[in-house]
Amino acid sequence: MKKKLIITGASGFLGRKLCLQAVKNWNVYGLIHKHIFSQNGVTVLKIDLTSLSDLKKFFLNIKPDALIHTAAISDPNFCQENPEQSFKLNVESSINLSILCSDLEIPFIFCSTDLVFDGLNPPYSENDIVCPVNTYGKHKVLAEKGIIKIYADSLICRLPLLYGYPESGNRGLKKMLTDLENNRTVKLFSDEYRSPVSAESAATGILELLGKSSGLLHLGGRESISRYDFGLLVAELYNYSSDLIEKILQLDVPMPAPRSIDVSLISKQAYSLGYKPGLLREELKRINTNLKKK
Repeated sequence: MKKKLIITGASGFLGRKLCLQAVKNWNVYGLIHKHIFSQNGVTVLKIDLTSLSDLKKFFLNIKPDALIHTAAISDPNFCQENPEQSFKLNVESSINLSILCSDLEIPFIFCSTDLVFDGLNPPYSENDIVCPVNTYGKHKVLAEKGIIKIYADSLICRLPLLYGYPESGNRGLKKMLTDLENNRTVKLFSDEYRSPVSAESAATGILELLGKSSGLLHLGGRESISRYDFGLLVAELYNYSSDLIEKILQLDVPMPAPRSIDVSLISKQAYSLGYKPGLLREELKRINTNLKKK
């Protein structure tokens, strides 16, 4: 009989990829906030993660064997303008989940972010001191520290920019390709660098590490690249004109939340544990091949 795995944020970009892969080996419970979806092998449930009493009842009823926490308010601009809302979900709920997992002594993975760094001294390893520049990053740091203090056996996975084709919605690579298909200009920062990884690779890595590691791990991709150069690579591989990719600077787009310049991650520790993200060119080609099959 399959063990029970809870995935929060199951309707999100990473959450859906995790659900797709996890059903092969787990009895999956996908927790959502408002975006309902249906998937074979996944029990989708709407639960308020900010309600500790609701979470306790759910845990007592389900008695899970493991939990992967991806749910978050991940828009830095929204978090900057709504810090109380961000704190409630991104910090308090995350810590509450770690308490419940600690009580049951089950594997718990918390998905954090590369935005815990200011971007001034890249690339960053797990040993580097965190130095977030916006509310979203600060709240992720608070969650990380609170979780480790409460449940040392937790695994915190700091994730970079994720790319890929979403299962639903018009975001990520799907939005970019839709714009390119309709000859709409795609404006991308040439002065913002990340170590992107495909959502599929991130999901595979997280599931492989579940119950096998604890502490802190970086799950970055193998290359550091600007958003602009990433866009040029997409245009090249998907046969669109590079003229549609427009170079802009962070200063060209005033936003509520300050942005880090380069938060590229060093992920050698995760690689040594079997985490195997593909190269950008290989992953983008694979995604394109899969799209043509649909």
